[in-house]
Amino acid sequence: MRCGKMAGPPAAGAPGAWGGVRRRCQRLLYWVPVLFISSILCWSYYAYVTQLCLLTMTNIGEKVVCLVAYHVFFMLFVWSYWKTIFTLPMNPSKEFHLSYSDKESLEREPRGESQQEVLRRAAKDLPIYTRTMSGAIRYCDRCHLVKPDRCHHCSVCDKCILKMDHHCPWVNNCVGFSNYKFFLLFLAYSLLYCLFIAATDLQYFIKFWTNGLPDTQAKFHIMFLFFAAAMFSVSLSSLFGYHCWLVSKNKSTLEVFRAPIFRHRTDKNGFSLGFSKNLRQVFGDEKKYWLLPVFSRTMDFGLQYQKAKLLHIGNPIQLS
Repeated sequence: MRCGKMAGPPAAGAPGAWGGVRRRCQRLLYWVPVLFISSILCWSYYAYVTQLCLLTMTNIGEKVVCLVAYHVFFMLFVWSYWKTIFTLPMNPSKEFHLSYSDKESLEREPRGESQQEVLRRAAKDLPIYTRTMSGAIRYCDRCHLVKPDRCHHCSVCDKCILKMDHHCPWVNNCVGFSNYKFFLLFLAYSLLYCLFIAATDLQYFIKFWTNGLPDTQAKFHIMFLFFAAAMFSVSLSSLFGYHCWLVSKNKSTLEVFRAPIFRHRTDKNGFSLGFSKNLRQVFGDEKKYWLLPVFSRTMDFGLQYQKAKLLHIGNPIQLS
């Protein structure tokens, strides 16, 4: 009896092997912006703590106050940045994935109304309110699932992400339902971090230009520290203000560019519940956790807003 040879790993020159190498190189390159931010943060810590506070400031009280306040902002900044980077995006639950029989039926049917009939049957018991521009069921042919409302497929992560806002290269992660609060706090604390550095460094920056500082390497750290803090403060303030506006309207970045489409109409404010409830959608009901980068929302998988909007947008989409 002859035995067939077992398939080994692809040869070094095979297309599959090169594709794997390319994907690994891309994943490494995605970390470059994170490493850039981390290196800037490490240098700013050295420049502020060592060169400014310990070597330049002469008043002991000023040193203590600046060092304590600085480390509070630094800790909150790093904590929220870490949580934004390493909190995994939340994907749709199993109920939204097509069954094996539904996948087979979908593959057999030609594109068009017959495929939509298969999707309507698969989605008849799902809490879905939105459709595509053509009125069809929102379906991801890469993940093989019916998309929940506000869910989108990320081409970088190659996954469907619940309440996706955008893919952020500065955190090498998708910003969505699971980490949007952390991302917002990251913007807030990084802005406060930069503003605090710029405010406390300003008098020494002025002394640099009036020759009021001793001629040491500290003076150059002080100068560049102020420039960097002021520059990042400007960009972060606009970005943070924009996302505060999104939270107040219960919108995502994607929904600003393409308003959600419900059964009978497009409604750019279709998910807004009012300012107070919109805040709770992101930060949760317990206000004591709002300013901490900890998950404080109910584990509703991004679908809680649907129940609250029943009176506004009517019953769930009739799929039959």
